[in-house]
Amino acid sequence: MSKVIAVLALQGAFAEHEKKLSELGLQSFEIRQLPDIDRSFDGLIIPGGESTVQGKLLRDLGLFGPIKKRIETGLPVFGTCAGMILLAQSIEGGEKAHLATMPVTVKRNAYGRQLGSFFTKDSFNGREIPMSFIRAPYISDIGSAEVLAETGGKIVAARYQNQLVTAFHPELCDDMYVYEYFLSMMGE
Repeated sequence: MSKVIAVLALQGAFAEHEKKLSELGLQSFEIRQLPDIDRSFDGLIIPGGESTVQGKLLRDLGLFGPIKKRIETGLPVFGTCAGMILLAQSIEGGEKAHLATMPVTVKRNAYGRQLGSFFTKDSFNGREIPMSFIRAPYISDIGSAEVLAETGGKIVAARYQNQLVTAFHPELCDDMYVYEYFLSMMGE
């Protein structure tokens, strides 16, 4: 039976993730309001965008509690860039954490503003892949999570149980390996 992936579609790069899932032959749908969370799905993608805006919308729309509970009870989740910030247990600089389900600390806009965006190739879980960084964070304290990728000595991808995070945007590259890794997590 084919997996169904929900994509948080409140703000950010959700359409690009949906396109990648379609290219892999997977069904996806958007979570935009509370009734959407009641649909049946096997995994959740939290896209890049503005973490503060997404966090506020999660709360305002009543999605915060249900999504947090689903993640805490084992729903596989993949957060990219802002999604990584939303999942992090703490954020450098004293900003209030959002979902706080992953035991890592992140540094927001760690590579600078928009002009600090860059593209590179580096190893993710032992395989070289393209990585696109846009106003990206990085993980400054890995806690009990597993490091999956580092770039320039900074941790840019990690896994903790059912949670996968990347500081980069795999939805903006041709390589599908990060999505395949996430799918393999759903099969565990």
